[in-house]
Amino acid sequence: MSAPFEIFLACPPGLEPVLASETRDAGFDDVTEVPGGVTLSGGWPEVRRANLVLRGAGRVLARIGAFRAFHLAQLDKRARKFPWGDVLRPDVPVAVEVATNRKSKIYHAGAAQQRIETAIAEELGAPIGSGGVSVRVRIDDNLVVLSIDTSGEPLHKRGFKEAVGKAPMRETMAAQFLMQCEFSGDEPVLDPMCGSGTFVLEAACMAAGLLPGRARSFAFERLATHDAGAWAREREAPPATLPPLVFHGSDRNAGAFAAAQANAERAGVAPMVRFQKRAISEIVPPDGAPGLVICNPPYGTRIGDRQKLYPLYKALGDALRDRFTGWRVGIVATEANLIGATGLPFAQPGPPIPHGGLKVRLWQTGPLPRG
Repeated sequence: MSAPFEIFLACPPGLEPVLASETRDAGFDDVTEVPGGVTLSGGWPEVRRANLVLRGAGRVLARIGAFRAFHLAQLDKRARKFPWGDVLRPDVPVAVEVATNRKSKIYHAGAAQQRIETAIAEELGAPIGSGGVSVRVRIDDNLVVLSIDTSGEPLHKRGFKEAVGKAPMRETMAAQFLMQCEFSGDEPVLDPMCGSGTFVLEAACMAAGLLPGRARSFAFERLATHDAGAWAREREAPPATLPPLVFHGSDRNAGAFAAAQANAERAGVAPMVRFQKRAISEIVPPDGAPGLVICNPPYGTRIGDRQKLYPLYKALGDALRDRFTGWRVGIVATEANLIGATGLPFAQPGPPIPHGGLKVRLWQTGPLPRG
């Protein structure tokens, strides 16, 4: 596959414009927003670079081909003729998943999956199973579209975060919310409910220019198309010169910020972050210019739980209004009523984003006036 092909970058619905903007800013061409992500045109160098440098993409899929099939026998025949060896290796296990099957005469997804698996096993000789690479199949209006998941593990798994809290914010989503808050990389960030430190660590890595994929491996390294020499050169980076910024996180749970500090050590940004035990009512701005307060408070999934959270949101609003003049605020939450309890001057929220079985929104303020 030397000619350009379509590359799909996945993200939660509602965050497509943020990912599209980041992708264009990173220098990729022909970027188009589509439901659940963005597409671009490129080749394997672009696949490698997207996995390595994009903070908001959850997965990178390479569209490797397509053909029409109106019944299972035709699917079997055309799957056997497909040049699997151009992309897949016979010594690497292949998993096949029929992700979409609609408006097609082939209505049995399981049977379609089995035909494609058999074609790969018998024509290429590759074992069928997990632990290698994944072929994603979409059958739409009798068109069978084949893609390779080039990421493997989801891209929010940066490779350095071992300790997580009870309701962790994915790194990819945290990065996109920071981008939506117009985080510049040259201002302080404070998360007063930091948990395992996702917002603080993502902000520090962004400010330091540390690539999100620097510490992990990818599924494309197990493809027949992989250029190991080019990849080694592309992922080489000079030692990071950490900027003289400090990013702050606090939490009332001492175990949470201890885990966050360990994550910072693994991420290589420990000198840039400070974590401490502190209740919401005790938060104070760090010395220096104002910046961004961003947090992901508890949501309260049941009505009774939500009622108990109103004092927490009010305490957060009181502390920010009284002490954080000039700071911008971003809060991720599910309930407008809880946000209203802060008493802060929020603009209209962003779109609903699926997260942990719920729909969350990002509420933002401009610089807070003097309380």
